[in-house]
Amino acid sequence: MAETTPLYDTYMRAPLRFERGEGVWLVTENGERYLDFAAGVAVNSLGHAHPHLVAELKAQADKVWHLSNLYEVPGQEKLSKRLTEVTFADKVFFTNSGAEALECAIKTARRYQFAKGHPEKFHIITFEGAFHGRTIATIAAGGQEKYIEGFGPKAPGFDQVQFGDLDAVRAAITDATAAILIEPVQGEGGIRPATNEFLRGLRQICDEHGLLLILDEVQCGVGRTGKLFAHEWAGIKPDIMAVAKGIGGGFPLGACLATAEAASGMKAGTHGSTYGGNPLAMAVGNAVLDIVLAEGFLQHVRDVALVFRQGLASLKDRFPDIIEDVRGEGLMLGVKAAIPQAELLQAIRAEHLLGVPAGDNVIRLLPPLVVTAEEAREGLARLERAAERARAARTKKSA
Repeated sequence: MAETTPLYDTYMRAPLRFERGEGVWLVTENGERYLDFAAGVAVNSLGHAHPHLVAELKAQADKVWHLSNLYEVPGQEKLSKRLTEVTFADKVFFTNSGAEALECAIKTARRYQFAKGHPEKFHIITFEGAFHGRTIATIAAGGQEKYIEGFGPKAPGFDQVQFGDLDAVRAAITDATAAILIEPVQGEGGIRPATNEFLRGLRQICDEHGLLLILDEVQCGVGRTGKLFAHEWAGIKPDIMAVAKGIGGGFPLGACLATAEAASGMKAGTHGSTYGGNPLAMAVGNAVLDIVLAEGFLQHVRDVALVFRQGLASLKDRFPDIIEDVRGEGLMLGVKAAIPQAELLQAIRAEHLLGVPAGDNVIRLLPPLVVTAEEAREGLARLERAAERARAARTKKSA
């Protein structure tokens, strides 16, 4: 009989217990080393126990942990200034998670239209395959029935259309439309990048119709694609952007960024957070930017990504019965399995390599951005052995 646990039964956890991490490696309680290409689902952007992050967190822990937003928090001023200097944004609201950053983005867009005298404009166009979080509003925005079922009526105001279809977007616009919300690269949806042309088309449609463009860069932002933010590849600027995961390097931290115009409706009292922007999170967020914004860091991401792409393309050619497709941008990579996803994931873990399942039968490879070319090649070698293992298992099963 399986051991019972007082924890909610909402996770299907792998039977792995990690005690410590170092760089791109995780070590179990019994000393087994795993190459971590999951990175806490793209969260541990600088790997495990990064010395600069650890030092800054420890230094802040000796001073003050929590103040609330009743007072000025110097770390918020510093981090918000750095973020606005390197992005389109003029304003920043700090949160604890990506879902909260999306909630703020949704509220910012609706409040903008309300403040402009259009309270009827609260609908937001979203896309098939999207994932924006687990709150009541963000599961409605994502539109996936498996996340919505059983939680009461779907929150109104979200109109979903086909990913990549500009004509469908235009057809969905009504007098009630306030904004368009999209992930430049879908993560949970199966590592599906929007084309540069599609993102540019969305920007043009928003400009033509007086809509706000909201980008969800929770997973694809903060250097993950080789640019600081994924939308930079398309040469566009959003009005609002949700950020989390990599910005905290493993510490719970999110942010909603907006232009001054888009944030103009968010007056005192319209939104808040008890923990958002706490001193510990701000210390870590600033430490992450120290590394990510350093000269040569994003070029390193692009260089190592090329090693990955070439290696994955070779594996796809050699194992077409196991790997159907390779996709993604930078170090946000996906392997679409030609066999049931769980079989390949099991083989990968057997080679002490960690990945993340996603939609469309895809396994995400999301290594820390500090991964070296040598570590990339080690990961590819383990993936090759996993493909061989999966092939052998299927051959044995059919014999």
